[in-house]
Amino acid sequence: MVTAARPLVLPGTPRRRAAAVRHLGPNWYASVMGTAIVATAGAGLPGAAQPPGLRAAFAAVWALSLALLVLLLGARALHWIHHRDQARAHLLDPAMAPFHGCLAMALLAVGGGAVVVGRDWIGPGPAVVLDTVLFTAGSAAGLAVAVVVPYLMVARHRIEADQAGPVWLLCLVAPMVSAAQGPLLVPHLPPGQGRETLLLGCLAMSGLSLLATLVMLPLILARLITRGPLPLAQTPTLFLVLGPLGQSVTAAGALAGAAPGVVPPPYARGFEVLALLYGVPVLGFALLWLALAGALTVRAGRRGMGFTMTWWAFTFPVGTCVTGAEALARRTGLTGLDALATGLYALLVAAWAVAASRTGRGVVSGELLAAPRR
Repeated sequence: MVTAARPLVLPGTPRRRAAAVRHLGPNWYASVMGTAIVATAGAGLPGAAQPPGLRAAFAAVWALSLALLVLLLGARALHWIHHRDQARAHLLDPAMAPFHGCLAMALLAVGGGAVVVGRDWIGPGPAVVLDTVLFTAGSAAGLAVAVVVPYLMVARHRIEADQAGPVWLLCLVAPMVSAAQGPLLVPHLPPGQGRETLLLGCLAMSGLSLLATLVMLPLILARLITRGPLPLAQTPTLFLVLGPLGQSVTAAGALAGAAPGVVPPPYARGFEVLALLYGVPVLGFALLWLALAGALTVRAGRRGMGFTMTWWAFTFPVGTCVTGAEALARRTGLTGLDALATGLYALLVAAWAVAASRTGRGVVSGELLAAPRR
């Protein structure tokens, strides 16, 4: 019997590239977020912690995050073009749908990094233009995900009580990232209503994200207390709770820094008071959660927790705590907060190095691009 010959598919051909991204989910944008915040958080460390030439290293890390963003945007475009069934399955999967918020946060993190450190390489003008484009796109995507994914959770997903987890926060925290990055663009707008609109818009997005997080967090904590620790592979996602906490402290500091001259003096002073009186207690709770998540991660490691892409949860959320501590240190002048920011940054760099090296190894071997094992 004669059978038709199967077409030869060579590595690097369009068909092979399309097949390689079939299982590339939105969670991969976490690698962009984690890389970008290594650069921006490092640039905000106290001067004593920055030897000569270190800022150039931060700019190089930011450039790497920009390259990763471009690469993943292209790969995800192939995913949507050639594997729409899988893309739809990701939206209808309650475990994967919240990760669509990572796209917005990746855009915002890289855009903010352009103004903070990327300007050293591409110039201040292009940095502002790039940040404007990425901030606009990221904020729009974040607000859309904050509505669409909760709608799907209510109307389409079938979720049991024991499925509650920190991943749910990913669809809600992107507006808080917008609130932290938006004030960087305020000085570049003409004085008047444009600046005030952006500032108060960022404040509104921070409230949106914060209140939604406060609604969701008790569900997550109740699941942990009543059902026990998360499965081993999901344990790193406990660090995701740090994201809205640290980012809200960062946002409060950024808004307070941008408020003078934009809103009337009494309100500008209110922003400054809020940055301190809100930031200190929330950072304290973030450190409590960091200790709890760290203890449960050590427990999972002893029980054989292997590497998955959830390990990127060790990076961006910790980075937001670094930037939050840096904002409070600048406002108070306390050396203790400088030391806290430096220590958390060391933890961030170590986590990023491990996650990046293991991800690179998994991509080269093809293991991370293969169909997920059930």
